[in-house]
Amino acid sequence: MSDLRIAVLGVGVMGADHVARITSRISGARVSVVNDYVTEKAEQLAAAIPDCRAVADPLDAIAGDDVDAVLLASPGAAHEKQLLACLEHRKPVMCEKPLTTDVSTSLEIVRREAELGRSLIQVGFMRRFDDEYMRLKMLLDGGELGRPLVMHCVHRNPNVPSYFDSSLIVKDSLVHEVDVTRFLFGEEIAAVQIIKPASNPGAPEGVIDPQIAIMKTVSGKHVDVELFVTTGVAYEVRTEVVGEHGSAMIGLDVGMIRKSSPGVWGGTITPGFRERFGRAYDTEIQRWVDAVRGGAATGKYIDGPTAWDGYAAAAVCAAGVESLETGRPVDVRLAERP
Repeated sequence: MSDLRIAVLGVGVMGADHVARITSRISGARVSVVNDYVTEKAEQLAAAIPDCRAVADPLDAIAGDDVDAVLLASPGAAHEKQLLACLEHRKPVMCEKPLTTDVSTSLEIVRREAELGRSLIQVGFMRRFDDEYMRLKMLLDGGELGRPLVMHCVHRNPNVPSYFDSSLIVKDSLVHEVDVTRFLFGEEIAAVQIIKPASNPGAPEGVIDPQIAIMKTVSGKHVDVELFVTTGVAYEVRTEVVGEHGSAMIGLDVGMIRKSSPGVWGGTITPGFRERFGRAYDTEIQRWVDAVRGGAATGKYIDGPTAWDGYAAAAVCAAGVESLETGRPVDVRLAERP
């Protein structure tokens, strides 16, 4: 079978990483088209890749005869239109989160895909492909901890882009813990509350950081998340699940632990998300490529989070933003699944 020809839309940090990943580490695929709103960036990248061209219009890129599948790393505001074009042309698509920028348009994407009768959209929640999260999922599904009762999460960044505001901490950071909760527990989130501790003096003016999210699942499981995105230290993501027969924690960065004089004990902390989840991204894209290549036989062109998962995460985050503004717990309102 010939290589899957992929159009990458948006070649900023994430998109450029995916181009490098597909070109050098993924089997069975190649980048045939790149697009970015900064035309020169796309042209420079395309020139360095054999048989790759830069296309100025993202919709033309999607429609290209030399494109079998699409990877969206474009800004979230562009996703709705681009996803609809992918569905129109019946082209499988890996969409980096968010699915779209609001709940109603995310639901419309879910409905439009359902009308086609085939799964074409995969959403880029990469933690599901991380070795530690997959092991924790297997542990929970195997019942070794008994019934899971409580989950504690930590999500810390050394810093965030200058455009980050308080609501983006929910929509861009908490969204990962939202998907992790649904993935590990296999159920929907029923309610969310955002608590605002004293703000970090080092946070940008007007940005509420840290934040504490408290979520409750439909069966009553409790999840709390510390969100602290301006620590100035490093990238830290930890998850601990407490069950009736024990607990398990991942994300401790326990590589080499060093002891030395005078009284030094410790190791290193992951500097950023690409270092922490680089292997997970590789696994995610390889499994997606394999699914698309086998889609004609199976009728399923994804191997991971669905459009519904993207919609559900958007609905929880919308409730979180409402709670951030009101200070009260907010019920999550999900539509009936198509």
